[in-house]
Formats: sequence, C-alpha cells, structure tokens
Amino acid sequence: MASTYKTLGQVNPAASTLTTLYTVPAATQAVGSTLTICNQGASLTYVNIAIRPAGAALDPKHYIMYQAYVSANNTLFLTLGISLAATDVVSVLAATATVSFNLFGSEIA
Repeated sequence: MASTYKTLGQVNPAASTLTTLYTVPAATQAVGSTLTICNQGASLTYVNIAIRPAGAALDPKHYIMYQAYVSANNTLFLTLGISLAATDVVSVLAATATVSFNLFGSEIA
C-alpha cells in the first residue's frame, strides 16, 4: 500500500452552495488529517461540513460541523484523522463567498 501526504481538495464555493471539497477515488481509501477553513471576509460567517458515505444524498447525520462560526479575517485548523472509504464525499458550505477550504491527508491505494 502506497500513500503520500498531499492536498486532497481546495475550494472557494459560492455563498450558501453545497460544494464537493473531495471525493475519494474508486479502489482507494483516504485519511483526511487536517482541514483549514479561511474566512477572508470582514464579517462573521458560518460553515457546514459533511462526509457523505459513497456519495449518498445529504442527511443530517453526515455533518461533522453544522453552522460553526468563523470570525472575520480568521482561519480555523481542524485536526481530524478521519478515515474515508472509496467514493466517500467531503462536502462544504459557507454562508458567504469569502470562505475557502483546504483538506490535507493521504490516499491509500
């Protein structure tokens, strides 16, 4: 099994739009180790983060963060160590378009 630590996904979604940050490739597993959430805006905003097993339709039980607030001009660093199976999807949403997300980790083939 080979694995390399890398950027798994980067996105700056439109306001209030559920967006895919990362989808685990078929026949692969992954570990999401760190998620950064950067609010470049001048006002407080909130974010939602969900992990949808095998790309399932969004369900409340998939949220790992729901309406978590990010201060103006601030960055949150979340240490996750979360295991992801093939075709799992990490989805994000921000209340404003001033928020960017980065997921770092390893894919295991």
